[in-house]
Amino acid sequence: MCRQSATVCLVKPPSREHRELPGAAARLAVLPDPRDRRGRRHTLASVLLTAACAVLAGARSYLAIGQWARHAPQDTLSRLGFHARGPLGVRRPASPSTVRRVLVLVCPGGLADLLGHDPAGTESVAVDGKTARGSRTETAPAAHLLSAVTAAGRTVSQLRVPDKTNEITAFTALLSPFDLTGAVVTADALHTQREHAKWLVEKKNAHYLMVVKGNQPKLHAALKALPWKEVTARRYDREAGHGRRETRSVRTLTVTGLGLDFPYLVQAVKIHRHRTDLKTGKVTRQTVHAITDMTSSEASPQLIGRIARSQWGIEAVHHVRDVTFAEDASKIRTGHGPENMATLRNLAINTLRDTGHRGIAAGLREVSYAPFTRPLDLLGLPLTCNGR
Repeated sequence: MCRQSATVCLVKPPSREHRELPGAAARLAVLPDPRDRRGRRHTLASVLLTAACAVLAGARSYLAIGQWARHAPQDTLSRLGFHARGPLGVRRPASPSTVRRVLVLVCPGGLADLLGHDPAGTESVAVDGKTARGSRTETAPAAHLLSAVTAAGRTVSQLRVPDKTNEITAFTALLSPFDLTGAVVTADALHTQREHAKWLVEKKNAHYLMVVKGNQPKLHAALKALPWKEVTARRYDREAGHGRRETRSVRTLTVTGLGLDFPYLVQAVKIHRHRTDLKTGKVTRQTVHAITDMTSSEASPQLIGRIARSQWGIEAVHHVRDVTFAEDASKIRTGHGPENMATLRNLAINTLRDTGHRGIAAGLREVSYAPFTRPLDLLGLPLTCNGR
């Protein structure tokens, strides 16, 4: 099912022909085609693979995707699954208008799930939202996208938060399709909700690590009042990089029996960050309180600190989409276009990181040197395709 509030579409089972396709093409082939059956010249998988490869080569818009396709040689179009037509057997790519129409209409929940990264067996999954600022119109707010990202920086899935609501309503819908057994789900203070905690522990057999701020005033006050100076379970980490030096301390305290009103709460956490800008000398300090259902034997201060950093790591993915892909400057606004383009950017980031690129900008430059072969190789498309 496509997990969208206003759209319900059935994901069809793969046919025998589709099961023989390579991984990315096979996953795309099971998506329902939103176009009218009359007048279709290209398969949905071919159009979406074209968009995915073009974004991997640096394309940022529908027009850029169409330009990449127009300059693609015949062997590239064959690998993408475009059919040979006419007496000369010429393959013609999808036009920019076709690319635009497909990305505006195709089921965004299904596309995000099929191109996402399986979280099974991962240590933690971070949940956070991001607004595509350039998608705002005079009559509609900007698209707000809620994402789930593993500790390794791979996007699992993404959903657009329905207008006139907030991220809280999309939390369970985002994570429900996935096996989270044993994983620690981290989230910022907005998602520190009792129902979320119950759902994670009871329905998903997962753990939680949630930040507590002023939106939970009584709980926040109770955490601040705990005897943190007497805590012996603590961890210190120091590191330097990116023009700054940072010291972090993590303290954990078992609070069962203290009357703190939150489902399955076992440990309270206090994280203090002390950061010095090496260029300006400016010093900043930040203290964060959090809660978890994990016991002290399951989660030491060292593990808590590592998992907490994975929540901050989701911001790095959002930063890459903004800076490297210029997402906030994108004027794609219509239909499902904003979330589907964001999904293709997530796919590009996942793919580059899976192939060893730590720097996404450098990875895109390397791909751009062979724009009509390298993206297809990274997505695992064979040298010959069934789309003759």
